Amino acid sequence: MSKIAVVYWSGTGNTEQMAKAVQEGAQKAGAEVSLFEVDQFGVGDMDSFDGFAFGCPAMGDEVLEEGSFEPFFAEAEGKLSGIPVALFGSYGWGGGAWMESWAERTKNDGAKLIGEGLAIENGPTDEGLAQCEKLGADLVAAV
Repeated sequence: MSKIAVVYWSGTGNTEQMAKAVQEGAQKAGAEVSLFEVDQFGVGDMDSFDGFAFGCPAMGDEVLEEGSFEPFFAEAEGKLSGIPVALFGSYGWGGGAWMESWAERTKNDGAKLIGEGLAIENGPTDEGLAQCEKLGADLVAAV
């Protein structure tokens, strides 16, 4: 059974809802899935998992949250080569440029990126939550 970690930061709860739906999709696909807020997960924990779903909303000028998530992800990048990774998050303005740059960055780290990253405007609708579940299932299929 593959082991997946869903690691996220959420300010308003939108990305947390997405994280829980990704977790559910991965569990339905047969993986053992652990859900972590980014402050509860360290780079040293990564060796215990086969794949990762990272969630972070767009912040400021279309960037990752800079207090907790960005420092974690910058350190984690050294462990992503060859690893299946899914990205997701919500945004309230702009066109999702933060996700495009995050996806490109992750691909440049050598990760096996699942899709191009899932960006949902504002809170996820039922359709958005279904997309999150599919992302979790797709991640498990790639492990």
